[in-house]
Amino acid sequence: MKKFLILHYGFEKPTPEDMGKWNQWFESIADRQVEKGHLPGGREFSQAGTKDLPFGRDSITGYTMIQAESLDDAAKIAGECPFVDCTRVYEVMGH
Repeated sequence: MKKFLILHYGFEKPTPEDMGKWNQWFESIADRQVEKGHLPGGREFSQAGTKDLPFGRDSITGYTMIQAESLDDAAKIAGECPFVDCTRVYEVMGH
């Protein structure tokens, strides 16, 4: 099995129904999940300087690390996620 990182974008205050959907999704991938986390804000460093990254609609708001056979398999799992704006999936290559 390979590892894949699912990045979750966007935030809206969840309703109890929304939270139920998220909990169902996390339960459905429990056997594949390696780690998950919430990203409440951050900071960007670039040639233009430093800026705080807010927690909102345009933010990366969380991540889920899963195990899957392929990018297609991981994308199918991510596609079932009740995302707010979108999700992105990347294969994680270790050393």
